[in-house]
Amino acid sequence: MSGHHVDGTLSLLLHGYAWAPDLRRAHDGAPLVHTRLTGRPAVLLHGPEAVALFYDESRVERHGALPSPVLDTLFGRGAVHTLDGPDHRERKELLTSLLMSPVAIGGLTARVESGWREAVSRWDGREVVLFDEVAALLAGAVCDWAGLPVTPDAAREIAEDCVAMVDGFATAGPRHVRGRRARRRQEQALMAAVNRVRADDPRLVAGTVLETVALHRGPDGTLLDPHTAAVELLNIIRPTVAVTWYVTFAAHALHRNPGLRDQLRTDGPARARAFAHEVRRFYPFVPFIAGLAARDLTFAGDQVPAGTLLLLDVYGHHHDPALWEQPYHFVPERFLHREPGPGELIPQGGGDARTGHRCPGEDITLALLAALSSALAHTDPAVPQQDLSIPLSRIPTRPRSGFVIEAAPQVSSRHASRS
Repeated sequence: MSGHHVDGTLSLLLHGYAWAPDLRRAHDGAPLVHTRLTGRPAVLLHGPEAVALFYDESRVERHGALPSPVLDTLFGRGAVHTLDGPDHRERKELLTSLLMSPVAIGGLTARVESGWREAVSRWDGREVVLFDEVAALLAGAVCDWAGLPVTPDAAREIAEDCVAMVDGFATAGPRHVRGRRARRRQEQALMAAVNRVRADDPRLVAGTVLETVALHRGPDGTLLDPHTAAVELLNIIRPTVAVTWYVTFAAHALHRNPGLRDQLRTDGPARARAFAHEVRRFYPFVPFIAGLAARDLTFAGDQVPAGTLLLLDVYGHHHDPALWEQPYHFVPERFLHREPGPGELIPQGGGDARTGHRCPGEDITLALLAALSSALAHTDPAVPQQDLSIPLSRIPTRPRSGFVIEAAPQVSSRHASRS
């Protein structure tokens, strides 16, 4: 039956984030819509029940779901995202041990907050592109935290490569080529770092993320091959740099809703966390997530054959009026003093991050976004006239200008003491 459905690849490339909601609208908002994507039979799934199905490993698998262009830019070959069953659980345990402890989250957040203060002092009243500056800041902080300290110039180069990987995964042409080259470049650098750890380089610091991944042994007792170890290290660094998109969206939200600045300055961590949750819900980043039907399935009264490509509608989920009151209004209060359920807010997946395919770095994302949103509110930079439109036809999208800001000139301590 699926062979009669029109392939939606071209429409997806043309319409971006609107593709999935438009497809569902054309089918009266059905929770399951048959289509084709890149020539493969596919179904678009929507709603909390779809989230529960998608993160049930007995019904949905990841191996073979991601096309080569995505692996060669965004995730890398052999990444945890491509594994299932015991192999996935073992690799996931490694990553959760590194990313989900309060010590790890606090250590990285402290580096980012310190880096922000240093960056603002260097801007000294100049106009800068926030997107570019935050990417470099995050790259330097996460590399230092992981045991890979780099110079500011190197951090900027790593940031540019990580941005290229994210920017090129969902398109063809020059953006995709840049993303592939960037991944190869960074994988080679990290393979060299892994090999230095294994050669007992005395200059390296013990107990770091780098050392832990480099010396990790799989279920068979052997070390990860250097390429796979590099892939997983990059899948810690690259998603951290990708928080840049959310921080830029946070600046956009503060610019459009200036009253929120005072709330972030005065209301404390709960307000900042609620604001971070709402940024991830309201703004477009992940359009959908892909998996494969592990066996013949039934969903919403419809049959889904084994091997069908499953697309979990993320952007539409976050803007569904049946799930969210006033979904196209930016309302951080909807998350104030409460955490969303495992199938409610899904920008980084659903289910349990420790055992399933939900991103183990989600708590880091929230901590960094909350910290930098508060920092933006306290810095209160000027926003010159520019194009702040966010095109939904582009995946991933961001404000066209990158969000240009002008921080106030820093007042010297001597001058401050006289005032």
